[in-house]
Amino acid sequence: MGDLNLITDLGGLRVGNVQDEKAVSGVTAIVFDRENTASVTIRGGAPGTRDTELLQPEKSAQGIDAVLLTGGSLFGLDAAGGAVNYLREQGRGIQIGGINIPIAVQAITFDLLNGGDKDWGQNPPYWQMGWDAVANAEAGAFPLGSIGGGYGTTTATLKGGLGSASATTPSGIQVGAIAVVNAVGSATIGNGSHFWAGAYEKGNEFGGLGFPTHMPADALSLRIKGGAPPSTTIGLVVTNAALTKAQAKQLAIMADDGLARAIRPAHAPMDGDTVFSVSTLERPLSDPISHLTEIGSVAADCLARAIARGVYHASVPCSRYTGPPSYQDVHSN
Repeated sequence: MGDLNLITDLGGLRVGNVQDEKAVSGVTAIVFDRENTASVTIRGGAPGTRDTELLQPEKSAQGIDAVLLTGGSLFGLDAAGGAVNYLREQGRGIQIGGINIPIAVQAITFDLLNGGDKDWGQNPPYWQMGWDAVANAEAGAFPLGSIGGGYGTTTATLKGGLGSASATTPSGIQVGAIAVVNAVGSATIGNGSHFWAGAYEKGNEFGGLGFPTHMPADALSLRIKGGAPPSTTIGLVVTNAALTKAQAKQLAIMADDGLARAIRPAHAPMDGDTVFSVSTLERPLSDPISHLTEIGSVAADCLARAIARGVYHASVPCSRYTGPPSYQDVHSN
């Protein structure tokens, strides 16, 4: 775990968050300022993404300029348009015939039934939020919970949110994760205060309760949003290890296990669960197979912790919000 216990413990990246109180939705942007390789895995049954096919190992693109994790469902995909236009003005992207073409990949959550005003007419707010989130992106600390892409998110039982965590592998390789939690299922065990990710907790980063000594009788009862509507947990893991694109793909696959460690159920038919992976190419691997196995295992734990932190730190964002209560509202005592 780094000094901040955030994805920004890794160098070469910045995080920006913007939200719209009227729509009860938001955008989180992670901007990369170093050369990198990137990939993705998509295991949800109903994903919404932009340019993720570019990240498959056999495709030509190697790295990216930004990752967008946003609300808004299909409408939220406008955010990448704002992001790439801002990045283009900054001279970022691949140069083709004198034109800069930035690559900003994106995944969205379905947060359209949370009480916000979605009657936005011809101009949904996401393009501007994408621009602003990239423009506001900074290194260092940033808030967790009901902010950015996590502003209007929910789970089956509690308010969702934006979470992040970091870790260092036994070999000294850095890993960071960030997640927008809008799960069809639950991040907590039964009706209690323990998190499914409790076994992976570091210190008291989400309450310090760990895992319960005895599981409640109804722990495995299925808790999902009514009718299992479209819902999604989307995230990103980053490592300073130097990975090929194929290795980055394997990292994404392993890190995705963190969703199943933190949420029950995960990867449901109407989930859009998507996990990006990025390598900042700083630290060569002396033993690629064993080190990649180590990185992937730690990344999965790190993503699980980020998910729990997103729920733990969430709050009711505004008076328009009509979703479930926050963790602190239910379990603060």
